[in-house]
Amino acid sequence: MPDDAPSATSVTTDTDPLTTLDNRRTTRVSPLLSPALLRAEYPITPGVAKTVTLGRRDTVDILDGRDDRLLVVVGPCSVHDPEAALHYARLLSAHAETVRDEVCVVMRVYFEKPRTTLGWKGLINDPDLDGTYAVNKGLRLARRLLLDISALGLPVGSEFLDPITPQYIADTVTWGSIGARTAASQVHRQLCSALSMPVGIKNSTEGDVQVAVDAVRAAAASHVFPGINADGLAALVTTSGNPDCHVILRGGSAGPNYDAETVADTLARLRGAGLPERVIVDASHGNSRKDHVRQAAVVRELAGRIAAGEPGIAGLMMESFLEAGRQELTLGRREELDYGRSITDACLDWTTTAGLLDELAAAVRERRRRRGNR
Repeated sequence: MPDDAPSATSVTTDTDPLTTLDNRRTTRVSPLLSPALLRAEYPITPGVAKTVTLGRRDTVDILDGRDDRLLVVVGPCSVHDPEAALHYARLLSAHAETVRDEVCVVMRVYFEKPRTTLGWKGLINDPDLDGTYAVNKGLRLARRLLLDISALGLPVGSEFLDPITPQYIADTVTWGSIGARTAASQVHRQLCSALSMPVGIKNSTEGDVQVAVDAVRAAAASHVFPGINADGLAALVTTSGNPDCHVILRGGSAGPNYDAETVADTLARLRGAGLPERVIVDASHGNSRKDHVRQAAVVRELAGRIAAGEPGIAGLMMESFLEAGRQELTLGRREELDYGRSITDACLDWTTTAGLLDELAAAVRERRRRRGNR
């Protein structure tokens, strides 16, 4: 029987009021495969383990200032077509080698999409893009793709939208992120404290940076919270805290916040909280006013400031795919989609992305020259 077959427990109603206090709005409860089973089906290979280990080490070294390269997290807004994502990964992996002395490239591989109201929720939740929510299939597709990309020697970054999914894929992830809609969530702050990789936490959708600073501080502390273990059973999770979390400036409803003044203010807030002074700037979202073309201008301005020696900017994020822009998804009609074009936020095309990576590498070289390094 398929994992996602509708043989799962159906919720029944009863006229006895004493038996209808719960599940009144739940129509179905389906079995979910365990994290241990998925990891056994798609195990970590030595090559993938090396990619993840070295990627995490390099990322932390950049954040802590021991490595003067720039961290760049770049890739599709969300993955809806694993074949196209792997195609993009091969291009990115090859280009990353040409700038590796100046830029540490991590591919953005996002599988879950937070929605302001409604919409497609990502490959894990709805892998067939038809509203059938074959989550077990989505988990398998996601883990296999993460392993395939890591096997290229390319580290991956992923957003963690809920506290359950990381048990299935976190061992393959080099860098994690918490989105603007969940930065204030105690659940996500606790999750960050347990994760084994560096995690970037975004400012709120309104542009509130202090929310992200508070989240970084909370995630660095130890916590005890309910979760699941590798067998999928309810468990109490005790953490030691994550010292490698950091703020991501992504703009907000009031407009961009990647200007030098906001960066300096964010560093001062971190310093005041006793936290490491490091910031990543997301060139998309509010910082580009949701115009994918403007991402390039944001990156070029930041490259100039990095070249001039502005402190505190440890890295950048870009939304990029094979083709520029975005397209609308009609559920159940995936065959009508353009190959390599986003179905969520609009993205830069590959050619533009490669050029921007080269410009960022040149900025790092200029910064070194001004500092008298290499």
